[in-house]
Amino acid sequence: MDGILIINKEQGKTSHDIVHRVKKILNEKVGHTGTLDPNATGVLPLLVGRGTLCSQYLIDHDKEYDVKLKLGKRTDTADIEGNIIEEKIVLEENLQEDKIKQILESFLGEQEQIPPMYSAIKINGKKLYEYARKGQTVELKPRVINIYQCKLINVDKEQKEIDFRVHCSKGTYIRSLCEDISNRLDTVGYMKSLNRIKVGRFLLQESITIEELEKNYNNTDFMNKNFITIEKLFAQNPSIKVNSQRIKHFLNGVKLSFKLEDNLYRIYNEQDKFIGIGSLKNELLKREIIL
Repeated sequence: MDGILIINKEQGKTSHDIVHRVKKILNEKVGHTGTLDPNATGVLPLLVGRGTLCSQYLIDHDKEYDVKLKLGKRTDTADIEGNIIEEKIVLEENLQEDKIKQILESFLGEQEQIPPMYSAIKINGKKLYEYARKGQTVELKPRVINIYQCKLINVDKEQKEIDFRVHCSKGTYIRSLCEDISNRLDTVGYMKSLNRIKVGRFLLQESITIEELEKNYNNTDFMNKNFITIEKLFAQNPSIKVNSQRIKHFLNGVKLSFKLEDNLYRIYNEQDKFIGIGSLKNELLKREIIL
């Protein structure tokens, strides 16, 4: 079994928990393209079998989230799991929809963002949250991110909560964004909930739960519907048919000459059987993923 499963991660589970459980269910090598916080839910693409070799082609995907921002309180982790370290009044005028829409739109475009201390970014070989848990401080350098959309969904004035949807580049920390939005609303805040609804081309409505996988992994129709093979993953890429003599050389790692444009190609044999993925550069075809 080689390809990708789109899992709808439940709240309270780490990405490692999900990977471990799917390994046990499928008895296959399993990896992921990027973690979700335990408190977060939503799209978690899992790479299965030789699908793990596809990670290099999936790591730069943009993402979409539905976010709930709690105003008036700040936590040490910038999310609901942390301890409250500051409280500040939320002015009624700053809970008006027009004002909030204006603030959200001000974050559109390329910008620099300071990552939260409670994150897995490594500095001098240690993750930031390891420093934070010991009460140590380190200099945080801003990272360049891009916000493509930041759309208001709902304002709960009584609870002082804002629901919004954000479409952003890889490397964007939504917890930091929540704190920055709160600051522009002249208060403090933290990320109360986060639901990832899209990673690149992978959508929440295409995902399945761990429970569904556990019940149906032996169901051929279910797996055919929900499992993305490597061939399907690269369905939009051009293909090359390689004759039986040259395919042996290709499988042994020999580069083949083709007068075609540089690209990733789906490789087929003369019987139209999918062999794998090859990259063509300077008219030389190199094997990348072989089934």
